[in-house]
Parts: sequence; structure tokens; C-alpha cells
Amino acid sequence: MNARNANLLLALVIGMAAPQADADSPSPAAVDAIVDATVVTAVVTAVDDAVMQQTFDELQTPYKYGTLLTPDEGEYFDCPNVFRHDGVWYMMYVKIRDLVGYETCIARSDNLLDWEPLGTILPFQKEGWDRWQADGSIALVDPVWGGGSKVGAHDGRYWLSYFGGHKQGYETDPLAIGLAYTKHLGSGEPWKRLAENPVLSPDDADARPFEQKTLYKSHIFHDEAQTLGAPFVMYYNAKQRDAWVERIGIALSDDMINWRRHGAGPVVDNHKGITGDPQLIRMGDLWVMVYFGAGWKKGIGAFDTFACSRDLVHWTKWEGPNLLEPSEDYDKTFAHKPWMLKHEGVVYHFYCAVGGKKRTLALATSQDLRKEQP
Repeated sequence: MNARNANLLLALVIGMAAPQADADSPSPAAVDAIVDATVVTAVVTAVDDAVMQQTFDELQTPYKYGTLLTPDEGEYFDCPNVFRHDGVWYMMYVKIRDLVGYETCIARSDNLLDWEPLGTILPFQKEGWDRWQADGSIALVDPVWGGGSKVGAHDGRYWLSYFGGHKQGYETDPLAIGLAYTKHLGSGEPWKRLAENPVLSPDDADARPFEQKTLYKSHIFHDEAQTLGAPFVMYYNAKQRDAWVERIGIALSDDMINWRRHGAGPVVDNHKGITGDPQLIRMGDLWVMVYFGAGWKKGIGAFDTFACSRDLVHWTKWEGPNLLEPSEDYDKTFAHKPWMLKHEGVVYHFYCAVGGKKRTLALATSQDLRKEQP
């Protein structure tokens, strides 16, 4: 809902709440209460068009730097997550070889441009619900825009969430969400998977209709204000049982282990295709969710866009130009799955680039960082 629609709704409700000259008329106090509640709802729900435009302008990355890592033959790279620890930049990403399944890897960098792979931190398992699929996302990164992208610990451990599955293939259903942890963030050694996994599953008794087929990419951050009543907040996209539609919903936790769903349905929904891979960013008192879309805009494959919120539940979707879309040979099919940060005045937009049969990791920036050609 945009600001104009919110104001129209407010006027309508106020008109409906106005006292009538009969015995059933609400008291002035009751009318005031209705109006106050409506005003609060309208203000919370709508993010002003000017703020949406300012956010779009802040997130602009018109310079495509190029690809960052080169997969081996028969190998794909996907889903970059970038963060900082002890003065070093790290990128968590996934690889899939010969369409067997996802494994999660980590690389390091001193400048956000040149990356050195360190190892596989979620490898294939010999057995279990997540034997052949483990697509990891770093958890508890500071969401403050330009705040340093540092990773927080909980219970003396660093955490990631991942979607996992026991079948081979590319994201083969069913998939559920698990957690893993380590005390040595930059080592490249395998992380330990939580014994209580999976923490969320499409088969859970409280799974909502939009998530009863498969759960996909998740993003967990620490909300110190406990806006939704818990310190740990997870956003994730999921698929329903019938037609392929993916939407983004919320889960909450008090301890990073036990999770409960929040709300009756999704909070970001484009009604067809994919709405997925959310990342949460904090810009002052505004929450920004960058995510990718596919299958709901004519004439384009997968692209990146965003939505804004004041309360983490009511989201205003950006209706203007895409943040990122296909334009180069290496991303001519898909330019999607965003991870964004701001460092020393430069905005970095990491993403998955698909061009023909190649799928790898790429970068776009707000300033031209491309090396001069000899």
C-alpha cells in the first residue's frame, strides 16, 4: 500500500466512524479510539513515495564490475553472502557440480573485489534429511547500512541458516531449513549442524498454505528492539503445493534454536513467479528488504528489487525500475539473488549471474571500480 492509498483508507474509515444521530452511535471517546488506531495503522503500513525514491537512489549500482569467481567445468556458483570479521571480508556462497546438489563454501578478500576460496563448510552428508542439499546463509550480520557488516555471535558461536534436502538435483523438493554453527568463522572447516534440525519444515503442523511444499533461502538478524516480540528474526521464501509461486514470510526465535512462525501468511507477495532470497537492511528508522523477482514481469528473466517497512510486517514494494537486471553476456539470462552493503561510501551489490549455461557470482557498484584495460 502506497501513501496515497493509505490516506484514502484513512478518510474512508474516519467517515465510517463518524457518529450518527441515533441511539446506536458510538461515543466520542470510541470514535477517537477508532480514528487513533486507524491513523497508526495507516502510518505504519505506508512508506511515502518520496522515501521509496530516496531508497532506490541510495541503492543504485550502475557499474557492473564483472564476475568474481570462475567455476570449474560442470560447476555452478550461487547465492553470495558477504560479511566482515576481524578486519577481513568473507563471502559465503554455494556450489553445485553436475547438478548433484548444493554445498556451501566460503572465500576471503581484503578489498571486496579479489576472492580466495577457503573451503567447503557444509559438504554432502552420508545420510540424513539434508544429505544432498545444504544452501547456507550467514546469520546475525549487523543490518545497519554502512555499519561495517560485522557478524554477531550468540552463545559463543557464529551461525548460519540453510535450506537442505535429501534428494539430488537442483533444489529438488522437499527442502527444509536448518542451522549450523562454528567458533572459528574464517577457517574454511566444516560447520557443525544443529542436532535439532530441521528447525522449520513444510510438513510442520503450523506451516501456512504458502509454504507447504518447500522452504528456500533464509536471512536471520538480531533485532535488539524485539519489534515482533523476539530477538531473532528470520525471513525466508517458500513455495506452495499447487502452482509454483514463492513468497516471503517470517519466523521468530528467542534462542536461535526453537522457531515459531509469525503471522497468518506471507509479508511480501507478488502473486506469481518467485519473490525470494531476502536480505534485511536498516537505514535509520527504515527497514529495507532487497530480494529477487522472477516470472512476474514481462520481457525479463530474474532481477533484483526491494521493499520498505517501518514495522517489519507491512511492506511497501518498489514499483519503479529494477535495482539490477540482465545486461551483460555473463548475466544476460538472470541477474539476481542480491547481497548488498555500503563500505567507505561505495555501494556493493553482489549477485548471481547467469549467462547461457554459466552461473557464477558477480558484482555491481555505485562507483566505477573496474580496472583500466592495458
